[in-house]
Amino acid sequence: MHQIDLTNKVALVTGASRGIGEAIARGLAECGAHVILTSRKKENAQIIADSININGKKATAIACHTGNIETFESIINSIRQDHGRLDILINNAATNPYYGPAGDISKEAFSKTVEVNLQGPYFMISAALPLMIESNGGSIVNVASIAALKPAKAQAVYAMTKAGLISLTQSFANEYGHQGIRVNAILPGIVDTLFAKTLIDNPLIQKLLKRIPAGRAGKTDEMVAGVLYLVSDGASYTTGTNLVMDGGTSIS
Repeated sequence: MHQIDLTNKVALVTGASRGIGEAIARGLAECGAHVILTSRKKENAQIIADSININGKKATAIACHTGNIETFESIINSIRQDHGRLDILINNAATNPYYGPAGDISKEAFSKTVEVNLQGPYFMISAALPLMIESNGGSIVNVASIAALKPAKAQAVYAMTKAGLISLTQSFANEYGHQGIRVNAILPGIVDTLFAKTLIDNPLIQKLLKRIPAGRAGKTDEMVAGVLYLVSDGASYTTGTNLVMDGGTSIS
């Protein structure tokens, strides 16, 4: 059996100040990686980084607005200067500023959703690839959503961007596999986070959750195991895949 040992690995996790991103960052650190956490406000990521460091693991916080692609190259150059390598990239940062009829979304909300959820991961991967190739390969995991496979009402643009993220995942996996880069995605269902609070509090969603096989919303820690597998040596033959982690929502 493969043991997940990420000692001496350097990992970058976007949107890591809370929710799934925070849980992933903590999981990577527990396995020995030096984790670089990003958040729009550095102080938010710094709180998590400090708590990781207190426990004897390694973490660094940096500011990064995933909708501002102009900053990505400088972030990667900083990682190159400080660590000399990048082995793992987790594209987790996302937004969903609009919940309502598909035809009523504003141009501003549409653009923001596309910029953060799709454009951001695309250009973050593009910026990270040279350093990952210099590091003799690496693993990228994009946090998509089952909304990509089964769009729900009132989430048309969010679902569209997550479907695009699946296509992005497969395209990069196909093009860069020969250079030692693996690219996969996880597709969470409804997970109990601050990001999803409005959705989970909806009585209709509560009824839906009771009907799915798991009978409840997921927990952030339950998303971590899939990510750890995908970035581990045990997944060296796994690329371009979409790991559904939804408690059975997509089959119910």
